[in-house]
Amino acid sequence: MKALRSFRLSAQSVPYVLLAPFILLFLVFGLFPLGFSFFLAFQVWEPSAGLTSMKFVGLENFVFALEDPWFWKSLSNTAWLALASGVPQHLVAIPLACFIHNAFKRWRNVVIGAYFLPYITSTVAIAMMFSSLLSTDYGLVNQGLAALQQALGLGTPQAPIDWLGQAENIKPAVSFVVFWRYVGFNTVLYLAALQTIPKDLYEAAIMDGASTLKQFFYITLPSLKPMIFFGVTLTIIGGLQLFEEPFILTGGRGGTDQAGMTTAMYMYRTAFEFNDFGTASALSWLLFVVVALLTWVTNRAFKPRGGNV
Repeated sequence: MKALRSFRLSAQSVPYVLLAPFILLFLVFGLFPLGFSFFLAFQVWEPSAGLTSMKFVGLENFVFALEDPWFWKSLSNTAWLALASGVPQHLVAIPLACFIHNAFKRWRNVVIGAYFLPYITSTVAIAMMFSSLLSTDYGLVNQGLAALQQALGLGTPQAPIDWLGQAENIKPAVSFVVFWRYVGFNTVLYLAALQTIPKDLYEAAIMDGASTLKQFFYITLPSLKPMIFFGVTLTIIGGLQLFEEPFILTGGRGGTDQAGMTTAMYMYRTAFEFNDFGTASALSWLLFVVVALLTWVTNRAFKPRGGNV
């Protein structure tokens, strides 16, 4: 006990001791899986046979992935879903944030909380809810479309749309679910940025006779540019890693003709369904390259002349 009482940490060692838990967790659950995935991308491995069954194959996994038509189909699906769900998020979130910022004062937090609620809701619960809404037999979406068709006098309602069964309908349905979930998150981002814009700019513009539309294009949008860059970057990364929504809505297989199978889903199936962890690791690194490349392109697009964002 006396030895323990006499033990004292030096001032230089205290920061390292405090950081040690985080560093240990990062090494075990962050850096090691990353390094092991990179190592595994060059191996053929049967997990049930143990680590000793690994066999080095060089770039064969990458060559196989690049020649695999399913990989390119999944990448095409991912790009389609990312664009169809990502672009409308920002086109809706920016004017919506401006409307909430100007129209609501006292109840602003309540309104934005309602829009933010889907983002913090369980993805599984959201996907299951939309599976019911988009059901061919009893879904409210088809019932609403039929009622609208009758109300507009467009004749007898046609057969219910098979949103999650027909290949041409799967991607629009999944895109709408992703859009619905994340538009509130982007709205919160833009609303936070709007509150940092000095009011003096708008007052000066009003005195100069600038209309509301001109204020939006010449003051609001330029001031929101850093946040737009941040939001678009998050959308690109999240869109290319899309997994939960299409996985649940399509039953884990991508639906008819693999129309909803994203690259992340194909990686999962390659590893846990086809038992090919080497190729799955190669797919993950190829996807990483695509994400890094598009992030760099986004950075260049938003980079002002003569400086960084």
